[in-house]
Amino acid sequence: MKIGVPIEIKNNENRVGMTPSGVFELTKRNHNVYIQKNAGFNSGFLDEDYIEAGATILDTIEEVYSVADMIVKVKEPIEPEYKLIKADQIVFTYFHFASSEVLTNAMIESKSVCIAYETVEDADGSLPLLIPMSEVAGRMSVQQGAKYLEKPIMGRGVLLGGIPGVPPAKVLILGAGVVGVQAARMASGLGASVHVLDINMKALRHVSDVMPNNVISEFSSEYNIRKHIVDSDLIIGGVLIKGAKAPKLITRDMLKEMRPGTVMVDVAVDQGGCFETTKPTTHQDPTYIIDEVVHYSVANMPGAVPYTSTMGLTNVTLPYVIKLANDGWEKACDNSAALAKGLNIVKGEIVYKEIAEAFDMEMA
Repeated sequence: MKIGVPIEIKNNENRVGMTPSGVFELTKRNHNVYIQKNAGFNSGFLDEDYIEAGATILDTIEEVYSVADMIVKVKEPIEPEYKLIKADQIVFTYFHFASSEVLTNAMIESKSVCIAYETVEDADGSLPLLIPMSEVAGRMSVQQGAKYLEKPIMGRGVLLGGIPGVPPAKVLILGAGVVGVQAARMASGLGASVHVLDINMKALRHVSDVMPNNVISEFSSEYNIRKHIVDSDLIIGGVLIKGAKAPKLITRDMLKEMRPGTVMVDVAVDQGGCFETTKPTTHQDPTYIIDEVVHYSVANMPGAVPYTSTMGLTNVTLPYVIKLANDGWEKACDNSAALAKGLNIVKGEIVYKEIAEAFDMEMA
């Protein structure tokens, strides 16, 4: 199979769809891999590394899309790429269709085979291709939140871990999944007072079992959320509903109950966000302020640490890329129930229920 890896052209997206190591695994199986010139540069991988692994370097994104049977990316295609995608071409990437009707319609019109990293699902319900980026984003949410709590950036002027004689910041985390656990791990390690809310008691028990004493688990309800936001310094949204829009757990009216300079980091922004006031931002312009509350909602947080993120992503996507390359998408999905759940849009038809429901569209 001919596999193409283009440069990511989304704002400040520095990751790349495949490492040289991944290329080597494909070329030794007699597949052809085409890398756009300098595609890996911002992740720390040179064209020479890819050539040594057996790839062919192409100058333009148009050439990569034109030659490839399968495109392996990181983020969803954006408008300049829509016209480059061919009928029957496999596009394997993060899509997050439920948050964008424009993207959904564009991929329907392309007649391509869209396989979404974020809905590939193991038998136990886990999302193996989403986990490493959720781990990165969960840890980064605290790192970024701590920075934006600083007064020069309009935060409350609070040091996350406090100092002797001065209490630490209070961190409220909505969701006890991968993002929430990683955020709690980072925040607690810095000495913050951490409260994790979720409606899944099994997840809350896990938090209580593995976290230190400065992490408190609590059942999530609107009442409890409203109780905590009045004195929280940093609020992290990490709620995920597979393939669907995130629920709005913090509404616009709640902002008036928060202290000026409170920071909210919405890690669920890719799925529409779990704060009503969330709108996607970029690393170039990451924050905005509503009612004196600082909002951070960068839609590709792991793109700021591309070496770590690209390595972690290729670790989990490569086995599926190999299956698709060896067998073609139909046989690969027949043989892998996990990969079959990654099918979102196939040759102009929506095949994933949550996407159809998000936009009141028909499902194949």
